[in-house]
Amino acid sequence: MAAALLILVVMVAVGAGLNPSREQFAWFLRLRRPAWLGFEPFIPLIWLAIYICFYASALLAWMASWSWGLMGGYLGLLLLVQSYTWLICRTRSLASGTAIGLAGWLWGGALTVLVLSHSRVSALLLLPYLLWSPVGTLVTWQMQRLNR
Repeated sequence: MAAALLILVVMVAVGAGLNPSREQFAWFLRLRRPAWLGFEPFIPLIWLAIYICFYASALLAWMASWSWGLMGGYLGLLLLVQSYTWLICRTRSLASGTAIGLAGWLWGGALTVLVLSHSRVSALLLLPYLLWSPVGTLVTWQMQRLNR
């Protein structure tokens, strides 16, 4: 029970700590997006599902391995994922978002491979992020072209 609470507290703390200000986020919302991005209203729900899977994956990986190294890997991925919007808004650079999106996907892939030897279910629960991350990175890359 303590591990479940600790993982949740860390996720919430990182999320709260890496949020852009309202003014910075307002700038981000004013940017033009690709015309094919009609599902944008559903993106918060997609991310909620990904974070639920991420939480369950970390918890199951901990229960299977008791490995602080793996938990460090999850923390690294969480920091990369959460810093995407924060970094774009702070620097006003979509290129930084594209780079961090790619870095997060690569880190997530490596973490999935490492977790697989401890818990197949934990590895499977990282797949939603690995499938969604390239979509977000593609959107950011196309937004760069639309918002020069």
